[in-house]
Amino acid sequence: MLSQWPTGQEVQLDEAFRFHRQLPEEKNMHAVLAKSRVRPLIQPRGGRALLEQQLSLMRYLAEEGQADLLTITIDGLTREQQYQKLQEELEYCHRSGKDTLNGFPVVNYGVDGCRQLVNAVDRPVQVRHAAIDGRLLAEIAVAGGITSLEGGGLSANIPYLRDYDPELSLRHWQYVDRLLGKYQEAGITINREPFGALTGALVPPCISHAVGIIEALLAAFQGVASVTLSYGQCGNLMQDVAAIHTLPVLAQKYLQQFNLTRVSITTAFHQWMGGFPHDTHRAYGIIGWAGATAALARADKVLVKTPHEALGHPNEETISAGLKTTLQVINMASQQPLPENAVLAEEKALIIRETESILDAVIALGDGDVARGTVEALKKGVLDVPFAPSKYNAGRVLPARDVNGAVRFLDCGNLPFDREIKEFHREKIAQRGREEGREPSFQMVIDDISAISKGMLLGKGTLN
Repeated sequence: MLSQWPTGQEVQLDEAFRFHRQLPEEKNMHAVLAKSRVRPLIQPRGGRALLEQQLSLMRYLAEEGQADLLTITIDGLTREQQYQKLQEELEYCHRSGKDTLNGFPVVNYGVDGCRQLVNAVDRPVQVRHAAIDGRLLAEIAVAGGITSLEGGGLSANIPYLRDYDPELSLRHWQYVDRLLGKYQEAGITINREPFGALTGALVPPCISHAVGIIEALLAAFQGVASVTLSYGQCGNLMQDVAAIHTLPVLAQKYLQQFNLTRVSITTAFHQWMGGFPHDTHRAYGIIGWAGATAALARADKVLVKTPHEALGHPNEETISAGLKTTLQVINMASQQPLPENAVLAEEKALIIRETESILDAVIALGDGDVARGTVEALKKGVLDVPFAPSKYNAGRVLPARDVNGAVRFLDCGNLPFDREIKEFHREKIAQRGREEGREPSFQMVIDDISAISKGMLLGKGTLN
């Protein structure tokens, strides 16, 4: 066990096992996600500096916002392991009554603080973070009754950090996953969720799928038995539905390939993670469309945005507003099945083919060792996350939308696609160029990144 901060000494595994065993089933993320239901579950984000503030927020979102699942979002200083500075900030927050942090400092509050939060609500609680090294955080959070951890050696590194060696990052997350494997051996299932949205805008499904499935495999190797694979909304209905449909299919294929047959796979849909409009009415439109898409795709849960997404740190009322908007649309759309059709089938087939191309190449580069293959794939650009700041990421792939708003590749970089796939993307982008009367270029990428915040899906104009 780790003890980089005094609260780390509170963690005693046998005692933590006993605490989890007495928790009711409705507080376990895996148990709740595994139940059959008619609609996706809704989950907010949200973190506050002080324990009483975090507790108040969680209760409000459960009762007023009708959240099915609850979140503790971790603050930036915890992500950087600056616990002493955090302690000073917390003392200031207590004295002033102000919240100067952007999340809840789990490590500083320790096991007891987490248990106060878990005991006060009747829903599962997940910790969401992108910590540089989340091992101590994981030890404390899970011992405190948290039943789901978000993040991963790639997804909490490549999209956020410039200098964090992925080999070290993967090793740190192997520790976390082995910790959860210990809980599993004690009969306690803790859910793991890779961050599928990655850099948040225009991430082609095959890239987020490949990253998520790599992290699912690495977690399963360490004994994790419950993985939620997430995907960030791109905006084209058929592509987004196809992405959610193909995630568990692909994951189970590769888990079976490695004889990891006892892993439960569920799916999460991130509402649009790119720029939002400042106008709250337009923001509600994005939230509603995302809710409908998640329902039609039959995702297991939805990570919900707020109408003040572009305006800074949202308060409990605006978080609740996003939840209730999403729930209303989900309840309506869940009664309406989306029929299978040729466009949906084509998108599914393409996503499967592209994702398999990447994953098969990763596995081959590691001679069957997924972790080693992942490190090599990043070096060679075989795995490449668009717009990521990491110096270990090739950064050669460039996505842009086609005429229907689906995310394609303007430049495939060194992704291991065959000629037919590359030609498909070239023609899709060329078709858009012809319709818009311009040559496909990086300007098209720039236009698409900001389009939704300006009121459109494609970056070729804005609403009046």
